[in-house]
Amino acid sequence: MAAYLETAIEIAREAGALLAHHFERRVSVEYKGAHDLVTVADRASEALVLERLRSHFPTHSIVAEETGSHDGSSEYRWYVDPLDGTTNFAHGFPIFNVTLALERGDEIIAGVVYDPVHQEMFAAELGGGAYLNNRRIRVSTVDAFEESLFATGFPNWRRHKDVNVHFFHQIGMLTHGIRRAGSAAIDLAWVACGRLEGFWEFGLNPWDVAAGILLVTEAGGKVTDMKGVPNRLGRPNILATNGRVHDATVELFGEVFEGRYRMPIPPLPIPAN
Repeated sequence: MAAYLETAIEIAREAGALLAHHFERRVSVEYKGAHDLVTVADRASEALVLERLRSHFPTHSIVAEETGSHDGSSEYRWYVDPLDGTTNFAHGFPIFNVTLALERGDEIIAGVVYDPVHQEMFAAELGGGAYLNNRRIRVSTVDAFEESLFATGFPNWRRHKDVNVHFFHQIGMLTHGIRRAGSAAIDLAWVACGRLEGFWEFGLNPWDVAAGILLVTEAGGKVTDMKGVPNRLGRPNILATNGRVHDATVELFGEVFEGRYRMPIPPLPIPAN
């Protein structure tokens, strides 16, 4: 298995260098939907990653964000997000990454998240632990839900149907706060290395979270959906924590799903005439 991870690291580092080059040039932006961005950097990075994967593993299937599914003849499947954090990238906001993960059957066995701006390579393999730049990482040891720092995200598309603001308010009022960095893979990597106690989000794709799920679990954390059901790729939402605050978070989310709020949303002030 080590060969898979080593190759993924090598490919991610090469694609990350390409992204960094385009980032400095501030490339033009296109739209896949009303608010869903894509750039030449997304496409160039994905072309590079797919070419390298096909060269090393010609029989493997690949599921990539921009070009969709590419069938192979083996039980192995790669998930590729060539530029996670495209909106950040397009605005010059320096939080983005390239992420790859390998699934065998229904099990994620290797994954990487590479942040080229900060030169941070997060890598994990099943049963082998999680690492940041070759240094072993573990989730935080914070036990108290109230002392936790969380992250979340909001979709660029179908934003008018997003209900996350209800969960955002409760978590924001009851913990040390919430960070919204704009990259699910980075958020999951930061849970894995102890910078965050938890992350949740609705409507993510398998390529957004596959590597991050492995990072969190190999670092000693826990990943389920927001109702506590064991996580599988393709579920409608995700919750990843250090494990210690997981049950408390699921309990709070359960209340919100039922329309019960520990902290009421304050009314807007009435403007003076």
